[in-house]
Parts: sequence; structure tokens; C-alpha cells
Amino acid sequence: MTSSTAVFTNVGERTNVTGSARFKRLILEEDYETALEVAREQVENGAQIIDINMDEAMLDSKAAMVRFLNLIASEPDISRVPIMVDSSKWDVIEAGLKCIQGKAIVNSISLKEGEEPFIKQAKIIKRFGAAAVVMAFDETGQAETADRKFEICQRSYRILVDQLGFPPEDIIFDPNIFAVATGIEEHDNYAVEFIEGTRRIKQNLPHCKVSGGVSNVSFSFRGNNPVREAIHSVFLYHAIKAGMDMGIVNAGQLAVYDDIPKELRDAVEDVVLNTDPEAGERLVELAPKYSGQGVEAKKEDLEWRSWPVAKRLEHALVKGITEFIDEDTEEARQQADKPIQVIEGPLMDGMNVVGDLFGAGKMFLPQVVKSARVMKRAVAYLDPYIEAEKEEGATNGKILMATVKGDVHDIGKNIVGVVLQCNNYEVIDLGVMVPAETILRTAIEEKVDIIGLSGLITPSLDEMVHVAKEMTRQGFDIPLLIGGATTSKAHTAVKIEPEYDKGVVYVNNASRAVGVASSLLSKTQKPEFLAKTTAEYEKVREQQARKRPRSKPVTLAAARANSAPIDFKNYTPPVPKQLGVTEFKDVSIETLREYIDWTPFFMTWSLAGKYPRILEDEIVGEEAKQLFKDANEMLDNLASSNKLQPLGVMGIFPANRVEDDIEIYSDESRSDVLVTSCQLRQQTEKKDFPNYCLADYIAPKGTPDYFGAFAVTGGLEEDDLADVFEQQQDDYNKIMVKAVADRLAEAFAEYLHERVRKEIWGFAADENLSNDELIRENYQGIRPAPGYPACPEHTEKQKIWQLLDVENRIGMKLTSSYAMWPGAAVSGWYFSHPESKYFAVAQIQQDQLEDYAKRQAMNLQEAERWLGPNL
Repeated sequence: MTSSTAVFTNVGERTNVTGSARFKRLILEEDYETALEVAREQVENGAQIIDINMDEAMLDSKAAMVRFLNLIASEPDISRVPIMVDSSKWDVIEAGLKCIQGKAIVNSISLKEGEEPFIKQAKIIKRFGAAAVVMAFDETGQAETADRKFEICQRSYRILVDQLGFPPEDIIFDPNIFAVATGIEEHDNYAVEFIEGTRRIKQNLPHCKVSGGVSNVSFSFRGNNPVREAIHSVFLYHAIKAGMDMGIVNAGQLAVYDDIPKELRDAVEDVVLNTDPEAGERLVELAPKYSGQGVEAKKEDLEWRSWPVAKRLEHALVKGITEFIDEDTEEARQQADKPIQVIEGPLMDGMNVVGDLFGAGKMFLPQVVKSARVMKRAVAYLDPYIEAEKEEGATNGKILMATVKGDVHDIGKNIVGVVLQCNNYEVIDLGVMVPAETILRTAIEEKVDIIGLSGLITPSLDEMVHVAKEMTRQGFDIPLLIGGATTSKAHTAVKIEPEYDKGVVYVNNASRAVGVASSLLSKTQKPEFLAKTTAEYEKVREQQARKRPRSKPVTLAAARANSAPIDFKNYTPPVPKQLGVTEFKDVSIETLREYIDWTPFFMTWSLAGKYPRILEDEIVGEEAKQLFKDANEMLDNLASSNKLQPLGVMGIFPANRVEDDIEIYSDESRSDVLVTSCQLRQQTEKKDFPNYCLADYIAPKGTPDYFGAFAVTGGLEEDDLADVFEQQQDDYNKIMVKAVADRLAEAFAEYLHERVRKEIWGFAADENLSNDELIRENYQGIRPAPGYPACPEHTEKQKIWQLLDVENRIGMKLTSSYAMWPGAAVSGWYFSHPESKYFAVAQIQQDQLEDYAKRQAMNLQEAERWLGPNL
């Protein structure tokens, strides 16, 4: 499968003695300290893998490789990216593999000497857990045509995957990039042959990668770097669309495709795509015009640097450019009477432009967050000067924000905070799991104008009611904003607003926050706005009071009598291939990214549309592409640096149903009950359907059945990584790392469920579904999560933690309100029955509440707390 938005990995080549004269000289002179700087520069310039080659006649290549790799291991700035060990000498490669921590890449192996040495080397690479670059080279030579490239790669793939069990995702084919426009007619189609060969490889050899030495394609124009950059850019533009995943290219000297002057780009396109036999000659004639100038568009890109400083600051804010912000802020400070005037003047003027564009729908949330990053860095630069003069600038108001006690989710709150800051509101963010007393004490001490509460899980709704009551008791008179995934206008109107009469407003998304805050802090607008809101909420309460259930309620006994009619007498539950608990601590980000459902990621950033169609959307498509690119770059960095490690644990146990409960046993004797999972049943009148309960999908005693549980996280390091970005005034990446971690957690749940179905439980061993089919849940069995519609009671998570020993095994924790920490986490139950499906319990009646409280050994008040939304 190919995509125009594929993520391309840059392989740096400057630590190669055969490709860099400087690096060769440094190694020969044993100046390893400076040689390390060459590697560091590559990483800083965007290389995501560094290729290391010590093949030089005057060198002890093996000793040099070992020494350099050992030095790199102690340099975190370099060792955070994967190492590609490159040598024509196999003993050098083996010595290098022994030095590398983490996953290495071997460059390269091929069939040029036949199958026997190829298989031997591949087995060694597999034993080291490394990936392999496989050249399109066999006993008869290098492949030049698309047909030969595919033929050799397919043969290599079949040997590696079918014969050796080599992981296909660890295969990187290099189908050979050769120079074009050499003046030899046979060479004119080389780029096209590579692109077409790549397309066929990606379409027919699943999970493999495609790489190549990009600089080879422009070799005819050596000495003219601007033209070479243009050729590389155009070639990559088409090769990546065909499926090319990575390549050896100088990331710091790669032209932006859209920035290449049209005249040059068109000429290069004709050469790369071989659309005209005269294309090479035309490019040769045109090349001197660009020789030594750099791509002319680079000058155009920097034209804004000649503008007055205020316009430069505005441009930087709108475009999210941080590169020159310190020097421009300093220039503005030199022109101002006081440093605070820079914030109140050009910086706020620029942010007002951002706010206007955002409000008009001409900027999107990710762009606004990048603007905030620029603003924060400018303010951070000015802070010492402001502090020295003890100045205090004017803002539109001071807003305190917090995720309430027991809740750890804050992506939405962070986004709202950024949008407010972009509109000159001072935001005090207390973080997550903040008790009411801390919120209110800070509000008094900081003399805030508004309090904003956020929450994701249903218990947070009660905590918000508690905060509102405390605000009334303590005599507060400032507005209260309510937001978060589980909040709603109805809940705010019915439960929260009656407890506090100084203004409670539900804010359903980040774009509305500024307008609400502005109205609440305007002396002229506030009375009318609050009166309108109060009247609106009164109407909602009346509607709720008149609201009748869509279906007539039935007794719990009647609902149980209409349970799902599953015939366990003629059904044999599948016996798991592996019982007990299994930990998953080495599942890579690269593995999980194949299971990501990207649509919710864009929703996090308030970009509406289904992936991948959103990337081509007329309105948000360009921003969605940039966001997708940034997210994948974040994944690349996290994968190569090992700064975020996904973790998981799951278990399968003997189990049986006892009415609406599921007893989970320690072994096949089924005498020792480890945990009893208590489930809820639908309790409205059903004419043509059962009153579903999850327990229906487990066989009653007398028929051996099984039940599973799992807990996964995108990584315990999530909060620490976000904190680092926050310290760097980088809200964009602070939000991005959390959003990406959240997607990894969901992907881990999908990946693990697939492993369970196909291998560990094994009831769907022959399943073969695409990621789209997995997202659509086209598989046997379900994995419902406590707190969601089919099992809405959050305390059930504690049973998963007890059953799997989650905290001790993988470090995930539960808060007092049973929110999972870290926030990027998923947990739930596994059901195997082919008729099992998701449903919503919805409203239950008093008799089931009382019955459930008894089964869970809760008092009635506690049960009401957890099941409030279902009553």
C-alpha cells in the first residue's frame, strides 16, 4: 500500500569514510572526538538513522568500528537514533552488532554470491534482532529495470520470510538508484525504473521497507548543489508516493518541493520522470543559472526578514516560526521604552491576527498551538528584563484551569489553555488530579477571574458538582467553566448550575472558550450573557424533567428472563493455547504504529474528518497533512530514542457465568475464585431483541469457558516527556506527545487483541484482516472496557488490576476515582464467543441498583455515585 503522506526516514551518510573526505581524515588521524561531532551534526540536521562505514585500506576497519560505536553509546544526543552498520567485510559487521544497544540495521546483504552466504548472514542478523538492508543484486549483477528489481527482491523476500522466519518488517530493500541525465540514453529511465520497482515491491511484499542512496540520482550534476538538491527533492517526491520509506540523503540540504522555482522544478520533473528525450540537455543548459545561488526560493523565503520588526514578529507568530524569535524580540525591546511594551504591542498585535484568523476559520488549531509556542519563547526571552523592572503587563483576564481530583486526562484542557493564552488571557494551569481545596485556595491567592474545570471519566462529574458547592459555601462570585469528554450541557444544567448561581457555563470545544471568557469578563456583556445562559439551562432542565425513556422500563427479573439466547449446549467454548498472565514489555512503537486509528487523533486537534480522506479535504487537508507529518516524526523520534516504551499485560483464565456475574478461577479445577466480575443488564422493554448483559457471553457452570483481561499503556514516560516540552515553552509538542501516546495505547490494545485471537487464545488462528478491518471490528470477540457503555461501572478496573497484578508488573496505576495513569492507557475484558457484541446498558432501575450494590459489596450511596449517569 502506498501513500503520498508516507513518513520518510533520513539516513545520514557523513559518518562513512567512503563518502566523506572529512570523516575519513578524522578517523585516520584518530580524532574521534571531532568525528563524534560529525555524527551529532547529522542528527541535529534531521538524520533519523546514521550509517557508519569504516572500509578504508589504511584502517583496521574492525577496530575503528568498535571504537567509534562504543564512543557513540555514551553520547545520548547521537545514540538516540538507530545505527546502520555498513561494511563489505562481514567480520566488521558482526563486531559492530555486538557493540550496539537497541535495534541495529545491517547494510547490506545480497544474493550476489548465491543463496548459501546470503542465508548464513541473514541468520546471524536475525539472531542479533537487527534489520537488514537487502540489495537488488544477484548472481548475474545489479538490477537496473523495474522487472529485475522486483524479481530479485521477491526472491530474497521468499527466502528470508518463508525459509528463515525473518520478520518482514525488518527487511529494507535497496533496489538501486542510478544517475540520470548522464548523456547516455540507456540511463534516462533509471529514476522511473526505481520508482516503479518500489511501487511493485510495496504492493506485493508486505511489511518490508524500501531505501536507497538518493545522492546517486544527481551524480551527473556534481558541483552544482542547488540543482542536485532540486533533483533529490523531485525524485523523493515521486519515490515516496510510490512507497519509498527511507534513504541516504543530507536532510540539512534538501530543497522543499513547493519552494523550488517552477522553471527549475519543471525541468527536473522532465528528467526524473523521463517525459522527453531532450530533458537532460535542457537541464544542462539551465543548470548554470542556479549554480552557486542555492535554490532561489530560499531567498524568497527569507524576504520577510527585511520587514520592520513588528511585521516580522507578526509573520513569525502566524507561521509558527521560532528560528529568529530571540533576535527579533531583542530588536523590538531595544525600540521600546519598557520590555513589557513588546508583549503589549507587537506580540499581542500578532496574536490578535492569529486569533482573528482562527476565529474566521483561516487558521486551524495545530497552527494556533504553534503560534503559542513562538509567543511563549518571546515572553520567556523578555521575562528577565520584565522582572528586573518589576513590571506587570495588562492581560484580558486571569483564568485558573485544572483537571479535577481523581482524573488524569488533560489534552483537551491544555489545548483550551493555549487558545486562551493566544488571546492574551493569563492561564494558571494546576495540572491533573487537583483537589477542590487546592483549586479554590489557588483561585483566592492568585485573584483569578474565572475557574475552568476539566474531566474525562464519569466520576469527575460528581467532583465538579462538589467544587460548585464549595464555591457557593465559600462565597465565590467568579464564573465557573465546565469542559471535558464526559461533560455535557445537560449535566451542567441539571447537576452543576443549580449548585452555584454566579455563572456556570459549559464549553464544548476550544474554539468557543475565547468567546465565553470574553463575554464573562466584559462588564457590559456579562449580565446579558449570564441571563441568556441561565434561561437556556432552565429550558434544558425542563426538557430533562419531561423526558421519558424511549422504551418502557422492566424489572430486573423480567430483563434476566429475556437474556441473550446463546445455546451453550451445542457450543464448545475454545480452550486457550496459553492460560495465565503474560507481560508485554518489548513491543516496539514501529510495530504499534501499523495498528493506529488516526481519525481520533485529528479529532483531538479539532480537525473534523475521517482518515485518510481528511488529508485531501479542501478546507483542512493541508493542515491535516502537516499535523500527520509532525505526528509521524514524533513517532520516529520516540521509536529511535526509546524515550517512550509501550507496556502491556494480559491474562486468560477459566471462568463461568453465575447469573449476571462472571466468576474467574485460578485453575481448571474451578474451585478457587480469583475475582468475580459484576456486570449490568439492559433494563428497558425489548420486543425483538434480548436485554443484553456481558455475562450472557460466558457459559454457565457445567460447561468449561474462559475469560480474559488486559491493560496497556503508550508509555509511563508520557508525562515526563510532556513536562520537558512545557519547560521549553513548546505547547505544540507537549500536546503532540500526549496525543501520540494516546494513539499508541489504543493501537497496543488492538495489537494485543489480535495476538490473543490468533495465538494466545487462538480461537481465530486463520484471521487475516487489514488495519481498516480491525478498526471496523470485523473480528470474532470483543474487548469492552469498564467505564464504557457495555460495562459503565469504573470500579471494575480494580478487578483487572488485582487479577493481572498490573501495577507491580507494568507500573500502571488507578487513581481514587479509578482513572488510569498514565492517561494514555486502555484496559478491559476479553470475550471469545462469536455472538458477543458491544451494546449500551443505558438506564437501569432501582431494583438493579440495589442488586448490583449487594453483589459488589457497596452501600447504596456508593453505588449511586458510580452509576449516577445510568440512573
